Amino acid sequence: MQRLGVNQGSYLGERTDASAFLTTFRQVAVSRHWNLESVPTEAGHSLCMAHRAARRRQAIPSRRIYLSAGIHGDEPAGPLALLDLVRNDPFPDDADLWMCPCLNPAGLEAGTRTNPAGIDLNRDYNHLRSAEVRSHLGWLERAPTFDLAVMLHEDWEAAGFYLYELNPDQLPSRASAIIQAVSGVCPIETATLIDGRPSDGSGVIRPATDPLARPDWPEAFWLLQNRCRQSLTLEAPSDFPLAIRVAALCTAVRCVLLPEIS
Repeated sequence: MQRLGVNQGSYLGERTDASAFLTTFRQVAVSRHWNLESVPTEAGHSLCMAHRAARRRQAIPSRRIYLSAGIHGDEPAGPLALLDLVRNDPFPDDADLWMCPCLNPAGLEAGTRTNPAGIDLNRDYNHLRSAEVRSHLGWLERAPTFDLAVMLHEDWEAAGFYLYELNPDQLPSRASAIIQAVSGVCPIETATLIDGRPSDGSGVIRPATDPLARPDWPEAFWLLQNRCRQSLTLEAPSDFPLAIRVAALCTAVRCVLLPEIS
């Protein structure tokens, strides 16, 4: 499987009509019995938030799983993967689900990493300079704690799929199983330095979790401090066909959704 070679200095791949995407997402989600909420921002647009309660209650508490995508507008595979997942509904009946399918709709429309004000939203969860992040956190603060958070991303420089795991309490992890599953549909990044961070070549990065060491918090850091002690940030390689990237992210999420590790 060959890289396309289109990304020179930045992401130069496919663009997505954000309005059309969100219209389709809402239609599909409602047909699959998700509850939707439109959360306005001070920037003049709204964020689409979705929740689906467990379809089967058990004696043990349901798993609470959070998923998000589209925080960087030049990473269209994440929102499209969540749409595919909602449409095909691989979600377990015993899971409570919260989803943010597109956290940066204006950036998705423009094909830019940042919002229109030039702010990288995934570095703003400590400073709260952006209207989008403030609105997102207002919604999250009304949500419960989660057992697992999964963020869908892309990396335009990567030679293959990889992921970040934040898991300071050493909870049972499916990170290696995700890499194995995704390797069937997409190359895995084996570099020992990925996005400036050391890796053991496995495709899994486990960065330091000290919030003081990284003042420009990504979404995963806010969740770690406030809502979820384990998160996975999935990174598809943007220099491969869009269908491959979407398939890689869907495969990873499906692996996450398997029954809990005992």
